[in-house]
Amino acid sequence: MNAEPTRSIGLIISLTYLVAAVLFIVGLKLLSSPRTARRGNAIGALGMLLAIGATLLDQQIISFRWILLGLVIGSALGVWLAQAVKMTAMPQMVALLNGFGGAASAIVAAAEYYLLLQHPEQRATDVVVSIMATVLIGAVTLTGSLIAFAKLQELMPGRAITFPMQKALNFALLAAAVGLSAWLVVDFDRSTMFVALLALSLVLGVLLVIPIGGADMPVVISLLNSYSGMAGAAAGFVLHNNVLIISGALVGASGIILTQIMCRAMNRSLTNVLFGAFGATSATVAGDGVDRPVRTVRPEDAAVMLGYARSVVFVPGYGLAVAQAQHSVKELASLLEKRGVDVKYAIHPVAGRMPGHMNVLLAEADVPYDKLYEMDDINREFERTDVALVIGANDVTNPAARTDPKSPLYGMPILNVDHAKSVIVIKRSMNPGFAGIDNELYYNEKTAMLFGDAKKMLVAVVGEVSKS
Repeated sequence: MNAEPTRSIGLIISLTYLVAAVLFIVGLKLLSSPRTARRGNAIGALGMLLAIGATLLDQQIISFRWILLGLVIGSALGVWLAQAVKMTAMPQMVALLNGFGGAASAIVAAAEYYLLLQHPEQRATDVVVSIMATVLIGAVTLTGSLIAFAKLQELMPGRAITFPMQKALNFALLAAAVGLSAWLVVDFDRSTMFVALLALSLVLGVLLVIPIGGADMPVVISLLNSYSGMAGAAAGFVLHNNVLIISGALVGASGIILTQIMCRAMNRSLTNVLFGAFGATSATVAGDGVDRPVRTVRPEDAAVMLGYARSVVFVPGYGLAVAQAQHSVKELASLLEKRGVDVKYAIHPVAGRMPGHMNVLLAEADVPYDKLYEMDDINREFERTDVALVIGANDVTNPAARTDPKSPLYGMPILNVDHAKSVIVIKRSMNPGFAGIDNELYYNEKTAMLFGDAKKMLVAVVGEVSKS
Protein backbone atom coordinates (compact mmCIF):
# COMPACT_ATOMS: atom_id res chain seq x y z
CA MET A 1 0.00 0.00 0.00
CA ASN A 2 2.86 2.38 0.86
CA ALA A 3 5.13 1.43 -2.05
CA GLU A 4 3.59 3.84 -4.55
CA PRO A 5 3.75 6.99 -2.35
CA THR A 6 7.31 6.10 -1.36
CA ARG A 7 8.30 5.66 -5.03
CA SER A 8 6.66 9.01 -5.87
CA ILE A 9 8.55 10.78 -3.11
CA GLY A 10 11.79 9.21 -4.30
CA LEU A 11 11.12 10.42 -7.84
CA ILE A 12 10.39 13.95 -6.58
CA ILE A 13 13.61 13.96 -4.57
CA SER A 14 15.68 12.78 -7.55
CA LEU A 15 14.15 15.34 -9.92
CA THR A 16 14.63 18.13 -7.37
CA TYR A 17 18.27 17.11 -6.94
CA LEU A 18 18.70 17.24 -10.71
CA VAL A 19 17.23 20.75 -10.88
CA ALA A 20 19.41 21.84 -7.95
CA ALA A 21 22.53 20.48 -9.68
CA VAL A 22 21.69 22.40 -12.86
CA LEU A 23 21.17 25.57 -10.81
CA PHE A 24 24.56 25.06 -9.15
CA ILE A 25 26.27 24.80 -12.52
CA VAL A 26 24.45 27.82 -13.97
CA GLY A 27 25.15 29.85 -10.83
CA LEU A 28 28.83 28.96 -10.93
CA LYS A 29 29.03 30.00 -14.57
CA LEU A 30 27.43 33.36 -13.77
CA LEU A 31 29.88 33.90 -10.90
CA SER A 32 32.71 34.06 -13.46
CA SER A 33 31.75 37.64 -14.40
CA PRO A 34 31.26 40.63 -12.06
CA ARG A 35 28.24 41.70 -14.11
CA THR A 36 26.35 38.49 -13.40
CA ALA A 37 27.89 37.45 -10.06
CA ARG A 38 24.97 38.57 -7.89
CA ARG A 39 22.49 36.73 -10.07
CA GLY A 40 24.73 33.66 -10.01
CA ASN A 41 24.92 33.80 -6.23
CA ALA A 42 21.12 33.98 -5.98
CA ILE A 43 20.67 31.07 -8.42
CA GLY A 44 23.17 28.96 -6.49
CA ALA A 45 21.37 29.76 -3.23
CA LEU A 46 18.06 28.75 -4.80
CA GLY A 47 19.64 25.46 -5.86
CA MET A 48 20.83 24.83 -2.31
CA LEU A 49 17.36 25.66 -0.93
CA LEU A 50 15.82 23.09 -3.27
CA ALA A 51 18.46 20.52 -2.34
CA ILE A 52 17.84 21.01 1.38
CA GLY A 53 14.08 20.85 0.88
CA ALA A 54 14.36 17.61 -1.07
CA THR A 55 16.64 16.10 1.57
CA LEU A 56 14.07 16.90 4.26
CA LEU A 57 11.55 14.78 2.34
CA ASP A 58 13.78 11.75 2.67
CA GLN A 59 12.03 8.95 4.54
CA GLN A 60 15.25 8.07 6.39
CA ILE A 61 14.91 11.17 8.58
CA ILE A 62 13.56 10.00 11.94
CA SER A 63 13.05 13.34 13.73
CA PHE A 64 13.05 16.95 12.58
CA ARG A 65 13.62 18.36 16.06
CA TRP A 66 17.41 18.60 15.89
CA ILE A 67 17.29 19.60 12.23
CA LEU A 68 14.98 22.52 13.02
CA LEU A 69 17.16 23.54 15.97
CA GLY A 70 20.23 23.55 13.75
CA LEU A 71 18.33 25.48 11.08
CA VAL A 72 17.35 28.19 13.55
CA ILE A 73 20.81 28.48 15.09
CA GLY A 74 22.59 28.43 11.73
CA SER A 75 20.23 31.01 10.20
CA ALA A 76 20.66 33.32 13.20
CA LEU A 77 24.45 33.03 12.98
CA GLY A 78 24.37 33.66 9.23
CA VAL A 79 22.28 36.81 9.60
CA TRP A 80 24.52 38.06 12.41
CA LEU A 81 27.70 37.40 10.43
CA ALA A 82 26.31 39.16 7.36
CA GLN A 83 25.52 42.24 9.43
CA ALA A 84 28.44 42.29 11.87
CA VAL A 85 31.49 41.20 9.87
CA LYS A 86 33.23 44.13 8.21
CA MET A 87 34.57 43.95 4.69
CA THR A 88 38.09 44.05 6.12
CA ALA A 89 37.36 40.81 7.96
CA MET A 90 35.79 39.04 4.97
CA PRO A 91 38.92 36.93 4.26
CA GLN A 92 38.89 35.71 7.87
CA MET A 93 35.23 34.82 7.60
CA VAL A 94 35.78 32.93 4.35
CA ALA A 95 38.61 31.00 6.02
CA LEU A 96 36.34 30.09 8.94
CA LEU A 97 33.51 29.03 6.65
CA ASN A 98 35.91 26.77 4.76
CA GLY A 99 36.90 25.24 8.08
CA PHE A 100 33.27 24.76 9.12
CA GLY A 101 32.59 22.95 5.85
CA GLY A 102 35.50 20.60 6.43
CA ALA A 103 34.44 20.02 10.04
CA ALA A 104 30.85 19.21 9.02
CA SER A 105 32.03 16.62 6.50
CA ALA A 106 34.43 15.03 9.00
CA ILE A 107 31.71 14.84 11.67
CA VAL A 108 29.32 13.15 9.23
CA ALA A 109 32.00 10.61 8.30
CA ALA A 110 32.89 9.94 11.94
CA ALA A 111 29.23 9.42 12.82
CA GLU A 112 28.85 6.99 9.93
CA TYR A 113 32.00 5.13 11.03
CA TYR A 114 30.66 4.51 14.54
CA LEU A 115 27.26 3.56 13.11
CA LEU A 116 28.87 0.94 10.87
CA LEU A 117 30.82 -0.41 13.85
CA GLN A 118 27.46 -1.43 15.30
CA HIS A 119 26.06 -2.69 11.97
CA PRO A 120 28.84 -4.59 10.18
CA GLU A 121 26.33 -6.10 7.74
CA GLN A 122 25.84 -2.63 6.18
CA ARG A 123 29.51 -2.06 5.38
CA ALA A 124 30.52 -1.58 1.79
CA THR A 125 34.06 -1.00 0.54
CA ASP A 126 33.20 2.19 -1.34
CA VAL A 127 31.54 3.68 1.75
CA VAL A 128 34.46 2.74 3.99
CA VAL A 129 36.98 4.31 1.59
CA SER A 130 34.83 7.44 1.39
CA ILE A 131 34.68 7.70 5.19
CA MET A 132 38.47 7.66 5.49
CA ALA A 133 38.91 10.20 2.68
CA THR A 134 36.29 12.49 4.22
CA VAL A 135 37.88 12.40 7.67
CA LEU A 136 41.37 13.04 6.29
CA ILE A 137 40.42 15.92 3.98
CA GLY A 138 37.83 17.42 6.33
CA ALA A 139 40.13 17.48 9.36
CA VAL A 140 43.01 18.99 7.35
CA THR A 141 40.61 21.64 6.04
CA LEU A 142 39.37 22.48 9.55
CA THR A 143 42.71 23.09 11.25
CA GLY A 144 44.33 24.55 8.14
CA SER A 145 41.50 27.08 7.87
CA LEU A 146 41.77 27.94 11.56
CA ILE A 147 45.49 28.69 11.11
CA ALA A 148 44.70 30.82 8.04
CA PHE A 149 42.10 32.68 10.11
CA ALA A 150 44.60 33.23 12.93
CA LYS A 151 47.20 34.61 10.51
CA LEU A 152 44.73 36.96 8.84
CA GLN A 153 43.33 38.08 12.20
CA GLU A 154 46.93 38.61 13.42
CA LEU A 155 46.36 36.23 16.34
CA MET A 156 49.64 34.65 15.24
CA PRO A 157 52.49 35.91 13.02
CA GLY A 158 51.48 36.31 9.39
CA ARG A 159 54.97 35.37 8.19
CA ALA A 160 55.94 31.84 7.27
CA ILE A 161 56.77 29.73 10.34
CA THR A 162 59.39 27.09 9.67
CA PHE A 163 61.56 24.65 11.60
CA PRO A 164 64.19 22.03 10.68
CA MET A 165 62.94 18.91 8.87
CA GLN A 166 59.48 20.47 8.53
CA LYS A 167 58.83 19.20 5.00
CA ALA A 168 60.01 15.71 5.91
CA LEU A 169 57.70 15.69 8.92
CA ASN A 170 54.75 16.83 6.82
CA PHE A 171 55.35 14.10 4.25
CA ALA A 172 55.75 11.53 7.03
CA LEU A 173 52.47 12.58 8.65
CA LEU A 174 50.67 12.49 5.30
CA ALA A 175 52.06 9.03 4.56
CA ALA A 176 51.03 7.86 8.04
CA ALA A 177 47.50 9.23 7.59
CA VAL A 178 47.13 7.53 4.21
CA GLY A 179 48.55 4.32 5.66
CA LEU A 180 46.10 4.38 8.57
CA SER A 181 43.25 4.97 6.14
CA ALA A 182 44.28 1.94 4.10
CA TRP A 183 44.62 -0.14 7.28
CA LEU A 184 41.12 0.82 8.40
CA VAL A 185 39.67 -0.10 5.02
CA VAL A 186 41.05 -3.62 5.53
CA ASP A 187 40.49 -3.83 9.31
CA PHE A 188 37.51 -1.55 9.97
CA ASP A 189 36.99 -2.37 13.67
CA ARG A 190 40.18 -0.62 14.86
CA SER A 191 38.47 2.38 16.44
CA THR A 192 41.70 3.44 18.16
CA MET A 193 43.33 3.71 14.76
CA PHE A 194 40.40 5.78 13.55
CA VAL A 195 40.96 8.28 16.38
CA ALA A 196 44.67 8.31 15.51
CA LEU A 197 43.78 9.08 11.85
CA LEU A 198 41.61 11.97 12.95
CA ALA A 199 44.33 13.34 15.26
CA LEU A 200 47.03 13.02 12.58
CA SER A 201 44.84 14.82 10.05
CA LEU A 202 44.19 17.68 12.46
CA VAL A 203 47.91 18.09 13.14
CA LEU A 204 48.71 17.86 9.43
CA GLY A 205 46.32 20.73 8.67
CA VAL A 206 48.22 22.96 11.09
CA LEU A 207 51.66 22.01 9.81
CA LEU A 208 50.69 22.47 6.16
CA VAL A 209 49.55 26.07 6.62
CA ILE A 210 51.97 27.57 9.17
CA PRO A 211 54.89 27.66 6.65
CA ILE A 212 52.82 29.70 4.20
CA GLY A 213 53.43 33.45 4.44
CA GLY A 214 50.80 36.15 4.55
CA ALA A 215 51.35 37.22 0.94
CA ASP A 216 50.16 33.79 -0.18
CA MET A 217 46.95 33.84 1.88
CA PRO A 218 44.67 34.40 -1.15
CA VAL A 219 46.01 31.20 -2.69
CA VAL A 220 45.69 29.32 0.61
CA ILE A 221 42.07 30.40 1.09
CA SER A 222 41.24 29.31 -2.45
CA LEU A 223 42.94 25.96 -1.92
CA LEU A 224 41.20 25.36 1.42
CA ASN A 225 37.91 26.17 -0.27
CA SER A 226 38.70 23.43 -2.75
CA TYR A 227 39.52 21.04 0.11
CA SER A 228 36.16 21.76 1.75
CA GLY A 229 34.43 20.96 -1.54
CA MET A 230 36.32 17.69 -1.92
CA ALA A 231 35.45 16.75 1.67
CA GLY A 232 31.80 17.50 0.91
CA ALA A 233 31.88 15.36 -2.23
CA ALA A 234 33.44 12.49 -0.28
CA ALA A 235 30.74 12.89 2.38
CA GLY A 236 28.19 12.62 -0.43
CA PHE A 237 29.53 9.17 -1.27
CA VAL A 238 29.29 8.24 2.41
CA LEU A 239 25.62 9.28 2.53
CA HIS A 240 24.77 8.18 -1.03
CA ASN A 241 23.59 11.74 -1.69
CA ASN A 242 24.00 12.70 -5.34
CA VAL A 243 23.47 16.43 -4.97
CA LEU A 244 26.13 16.61 -2.24
CA ILE A 245 28.56 14.77 -4.52
CA ILE A 246 27.84 17.18 -7.39
CA SER A 247 27.99 20.38 -5.33
CA GLY A 248 31.15 19.26 -3.54
CA ALA A 249 32.82 18.33 -6.82
CA LEU A 250 31.91 21.71 -8.32
CA VAL A 251 33.37 23.58 -5.34
CA GLY A 252 36.47 21.39 -5.31
CA ALA A 253 37.13 21.74 -9.03
CA SER A 254 36.45 25.48 -9.18
CA GLY A 255 38.67 26.04 -6.14
CA ILE A 256 41.56 24.17 -7.76
CA ILE A 257 41.12 26.11 -11.01
CA LEU A 258 41.08 29.44 -9.15
CA THR A 259 44.15 28.38 -7.17
CA GLN A 260 46.03 27.63 -10.38
CA ILE A 261 44.97 30.97 -11.90
CA MET A 262 46.27 32.82 -8.84
CA CYS A 263 49.53 30.87 -8.86
CA ARG A 264 50.04 31.86 -12.50
CA ALA A 265 49.32 35.47 -11.53
CA MET A 266 52.27 35.25 -9.14
CA ASN A 267 54.39 33.25 -11.61
CA ARG A 268 54.80 30.52 -9.00
CA SER A 269 53.81 26.89 -8.83
CA LEU A 270 51.38 25.54 -6.28
CA THR A 271 54.21 23.41 -4.89
CA ASN A 272 56.29 26.54 -4.35
CA VAL A 273 53.40 28.26 -2.54
CA LEU A 274 52.79 25.26 -0.28
CA PHE A 275 56.40 24.38 0.47
CA GLY A 276 58.45 27.44 -0.48
CA ALA A 277 58.01 29.19 2.89
CA PHE A 278 57.76 32.57 1.15
CA GLY A 279 58.11 35.37 3.71
CA ALA A 280 59.99 33.28 6.28
CA THR A 281 62.93 35.65 6.19
CA SER A 282 62.92 39.13 7.58
CA ALA A 283 61.87 42.08 5.47
CA THR A 284 64.29 43.15 2.79
CA VAL A 285 64.94 46.83 2.45
CA ALA A 286 65.50 48.50 -0.91
CA GLY A 287 68.95 49.99 -1.22
CA ASP A 288 70.63 47.44 1.08
CA GLY A 289 69.63 49.31 4.22
CA VAL A 290 70.71 52.74 2.94
CA ASP A 291 68.35 55.51 4.05
CA ARG A 292 66.81 56.80 0.83
CA PRO A 293 64.68 59.92 0.59
CA VAL A 294 61.07 59.85 -0.57
CA ARG A 295 58.96 62.68 -1.96
CA THR A 296 55.82 63.54 0.01
CA VAL A 297 52.74 65.57 -0.90
CA ARG A 298 49.76 67.02 0.93
CA PRO A 299 46.12 66.35 0.02
CA GLU A 300 45.85 69.69 -1.76
CA ASP A 301 48.89 68.85 -3.92
CA ALA A 302 47.43 65.45 -4.78
CA ALA A 303 44.12 67.13 -5.67
CA VAL A 304 45.84 69.40 -8.17
CA MET A 305 47.66 66.47 -9.80
CA LEU A 306 44.46 64.45 -10.09
CA GLY A 307 42.15 67.31 -11.02
CA TYR A 308 44.23 68.40 -13.99
CA ALA A 309 45.05 64.92 -15.27
CA ARG A 310 43.52 63.49 -18.43
CA SER A 311 43.68 59.89 -17.23
CA VAL A 312 43.85 58.38 -13.74
CA VAL A 313 44.16 54.72 -12.71
CA PHE A 314 43.20 53.74 -9.17
CA VAL A 315 45.19 50.79 -7.77
CA PRO A 316 43.42 49.41 -4.68
CA GLY A 317 45.03 47.14 -2.11
CA TYR A 318 44.51 45.87 1.41
CA GLY A 319 45.00 49.37 2.82
CA LEU A 320 41.77 50.35 1.06
CA ALA A 321 39.94 47.55 2.89
CA VAL A 322 41.47 48.40 6.28
CA ALA A 323 40.41 52.03 5.99
CA GLN A 324 36.98 51.16 4.53
CA ALA A 325 37.75 53.76 1.87
CA GLN A 326 35.95 52.24 -1.11
CA HIS A 327 33.09 54.76 -0.98
CA SER A 328 35.56 57.66 -0.80
CA VAL A 329 37.35 56.24 -3.86
CA LYS A 330 34.05 56.13 -5.74
CA GLU A 331 33.27 59.71 -4.72
CA LEU A 332 36.68 60.94 -5.90
CA ALA A 333 36.34 59.04 -9.16
CA SER A 334 32.92 60.58 -9.80
CA LEU A 335 34.30 64.08 -9.21
CA LEU A 336 37.18 63.47 -11.60
CA GLU A 337 34.89 62.07 -14.28
CA LYS A 338 32.73 65.18 -14.08
CA ARG A 339 35.88 67.14 -14.90
CA GLY A 340 36.43 64.96 -17.99
CA VAL A 341 39.11 62.71 -16.49
CA ASP A 342 39.25 59.13 -17.80
CA VAL A 343 39.14 56.91 -14.69
CA LYS A 344 39.99 53.22 -14.51
CA TYR A 345 40.68 50.70 -11.74
CA ALA A 346 43.60 48.24 -11.91
CA ILE A 347 42.85 44.92 -10.19
CA HIS A 348 45.67 42.48 -9.45
CA PRO A 349 44.50 38.86 -8.97
CA VAL A 350 46.12 38.55 -5.54
CA ALA A 351 45.54 42.07 -4.21
CA GLY A 352 44.05 41.87 -0.72
CA ARG A 353 43.70 38.79 1.43
CA MET A 354 41.35 36.58 -0.58
CA PRO A 355 40.45 35.95 -4.22
CA GLY A 356 38.42 38.84 -5.63
CA HIS A 357 38.85 40.94 -2.48
CA MET A 358 39.16 44.23 -4.35
CA ASN A 359 36.28 43.41 -6.69
CA VAL A 360 34.01 42.79 -3.70
CA LEU A 361 35.01 46.05 -2.02
CA LEU A 362 34.50 48.16 -5.12
CA ALA A 363 31.21 46.44 -5.94
CA GLU A 364 29.98 47.43 -2.47
CA ALA A 365 30.63 51.07 -3.45
CA ASP A 366 28.74 50.59 -6.77
CA VAL A 367 31.82 51.11 -8.91
CA PRO A 368 30.79 50.21 -12.49
CA TYR A 369 32.09 46.81 -13.55
CA ASP A 370 33.34 48.14 -16.88
CA LYS A 371 35.76 50.38 -14.98
CA LEU A 372 37.55 47.38 -13.44
CA TYR A 373 40.49 46.11 -15.48
CA GLU A 374 42.51 42.97 -14.89
CA MET A 375 46.28 43.15 -14.76
CA ASP A 376 46.96 42.00 -18.31
CA ASP A 377 44.52 44.53 -19.73
CA ILE A 378 45.49 47.56 -17.65
CA ASN A 379 49.28 47.17 -17.82
CA ARG A 380 49.25 48.39 -21.43
CA GLU A 381 47.50 51.57 -20.25
CA PHE A 382 49.96 52.76 -17.61
CA GLU A 383 52.40 54.32 -20.09
CA ARG A 384 49.53 56.56 -21.28
CA THR A 385 48.29 57.29 -17.73
CA ASP A 386 48.92 60.73 -16.23
CA VAL A 387 48.46 59.69 -12.58
CA ALA A 388 48.35 56.27 -10.95
CA LEU A 389 46.82 56.50 -7.47
CA VAL A 390 47.94 53.54 -5.33
CA ILE A 391 45.81 52.98 -2.24
CA GLY A 392 47.43 50.53 0.13
CA ALA A 393 48.71 48.13 -2.54
CA ASN A 394 52.29 47.10 -1.83
CA ASP A 395 53.64 43.81 -3.14
CA VAL A 396 51.59 43.85 -6.37
CA THR A 397 53.17 47.18 -7.43
CA ASN A 398 56.80 46.49 -6.48
CA PRO A 399 59.16 46.98 -9.49
CA ALA A 400 61.69 44.66 -7.81
CA ALA A 401 59.58 41.80 -9.13
CA ARG A 402 60.85 42.77 -12.59
CA THR A 403 64.31 44.17 -11.88
CA ASP A 404 65.88 42.49 -8.83
CA PRO A 405 66.76 38.79 -9.19
CA LYS A 406 67.57 38.69 -5.47
CA SER A 407 64.08 39.79 -4.44
CA PRO A 408 61.69 37.08 -3.21
CA LEU A 409 59.11 38.72 -5.51
CA TYR A 410 61.27 38.33 -8.62
CA GLY A 411 59.31 36.93 -11.55
CA MET A 412 55.89 37.74 -10.09
CA PRO A 413 53.75 39.67 -12.60
CA ILE A 414 52.88 43.06 -11.13
CA LEU A 415 50.87 46.14 -12.05
CA ASN A 416 53.22 48.41 -14.00
CA VAL A 417 52.40 51.44 -11.87
CA ASP A 418 55.94 52.82 -12.24
CA HIS A 419 55.31 53.25 -15.99
CA ALA A 420 52.73 55.98 -15.33
CA LYS A 421 53.80 59.60 -15.76
CA SER A 422 53.16 60.32 -12.07
CA VAL A 423 52.38 58.09 -9.09
CA ILE A 424 50.66 58.97 -5.82
CA VAL A 425 50.81 56.37 -3.04
CA ILE A 426 48.47 56.64 -0.05
CA LYS A 427 49.99 54.71 2.82
CA ARG A 428 50.13 55.00 6.60
CA SER A 429 53.92 54.63 6.78
CA MET A 430 56.96 53.24 4.99
CA ASN A 431 56.52 49.84 6.62
CA PRO A 432 56.72 46.93 4.14
CA GLY A 433 53.59 45.08 3.06
CA PHE A 434 52.24 41.74 4.23
CA ALA A 435 55.02 39.88 2.42
CA GLY A 436 57.61 41.82 4.41
CA ILE A 437 59.27 43.24 1.27
CA ASP A 438 60.13 46.92 0.93
CA ASN A 439 58.69 48.55 -2.21
CA GLU A 440 61.12 50.25 -4.59
CA LEU A 441 58.22 52.16 -6.11
CA TYR A 442 58.23 54.50 -3.11
CA TYR A 443 61.73 55.74 -3.95
CA ASN A 444 61.00 56.39 -7.62
CA GLU A 445 61.43 60.02 -8.62
CA LYS A 446 57.94 59.97 -10.18
CA THR A 447 56.33 58.81 -6.92
CA ALA A 448 54.81 61.09 -4.29
CA MET A 449 53.84 59.62 -0.91
CA LEU A 450 50.64 60.81 0.79
CA PHE A 451 50.99 59.47 4.33
CA GLY A 452 47.93 58.80 6.45
CA ASP A 453 44.77 56.75 6.77
CA ALA A 454 43.45 56.05 3.26
CA LYS A 455 39.88 57.16 3.99
CA LYS A 456 40.91 60.39 5.71
CA MET A 457 43.36 61.26 2.95
CA LEU A 458 40.81 60.52 0.21
CA VAL A 459 38.16 62.61 1.98
CA ALA A 460 40.66 65.47 2.17
CA VAL A 461 41.51 65.09 -1.54
CA VAL A 462 37.80 65.00 -2.43
CA GLY A 463 37.32 68.24 -0.52
CA GLU A 464 40.18 69.92 -2.36
CA VAL A 465 39.03 68.71 -5.79
CA SER A 466 35.53 70.00 -5.05
CA LYS A 467 36.91 73.46 -4.30
CA SER A 468 38.91 73.77 -7.51
